[in-house]
Amino acid sequence: MNKIKLTTTVLLFIASLSSFSQEDTKVGAIVTDRPDATEASSTVGKGNLQFETGGLYESFEESSIKSENYVYNTMLIRYGILDNVELRLGWNFIEGVTKVSGNKLDNVASGLTPLLLGLKIDIAEENGAMPEIAIIGHVFPVFSASTDYKPEYTGIDFRLSLSHTLSKKSSLGYNIGAQWGDDSLEAAAIYTVAYGYSLTDKFGAYVELYGDLPEDSSANHYWDAGLTYLATNDLQFDAYVGTSITEGQDLLLGLGLSYRIRKK
Repeated sequence: MNKIKLTTTVLLFIASLSSFSQEDTKVGAIVTDRPDATEASSTVGKGNLQFETGGLYESFEESSIKSENYVYNTMLIRYGILDNVELRLGWNFIEGVTKVSGNKLDNVASGLTPLLLGLKIDIAEENGAMPEIAIIGHVFPVFSASTDYKPEYTGIDFRLSLSHTLSKKSSLGYNIGAQWGDDSLEAAAIYTVAYGYSLTDKFGAYVELYGDLPEDSSANHYWDAGLTYLATNDLQFDAYVGTSITEGQDLLLGLGLSYRIRKK
């Protein structure tokens, strides 16, 4: 089975789980950490299990050398161990292609990036001008990556996730934090700012600015925008597009879905 068929099978399997969950009007709609880079400022709730996955394509060309990444799986699994604490497990499967003057090189890289292992903790509810706040931390063990994507150092990141309700239809979310690791021990500040708007009861839209500011090298800034479709309170689909403001990314395209299995 090739990678595209495998990813399609996984997505269809997760979507098919919705037949086992009945709509409960007493439970709010699913809140996800995708498709934007801004992590939500709330956890999934004790006993709830949430899958967030998708695929994306990104490219960058410089001096007739074009790099393309096909990410067939961006899985994030979130499980609530307490009302305000969730465990997080994630991984990406990537195929990297390099083209020189339009000619594809044979040395295609493929495999898993380091696993994401982490926690999210709710620390404050929204109260007037006070935003809703959560703290998130991740570690990315070197040993968990495939050979082609094994970094030199274990990665670590942490961030504060904050959000404000602006109106019945709009909200503002933002993250601030720092990250270390991959192929350098250089620390980098990270930030995201996302504005979300409910077009209808089912459709939502967002626009986002995000990036990182390394200690000893140039800052990287990106933007993206997308749409979400709430099929049920427990199933959401999304699509998005983006690019970089600084150099590094010419095009970003992605599709995905999120599914919640509620505690019975």
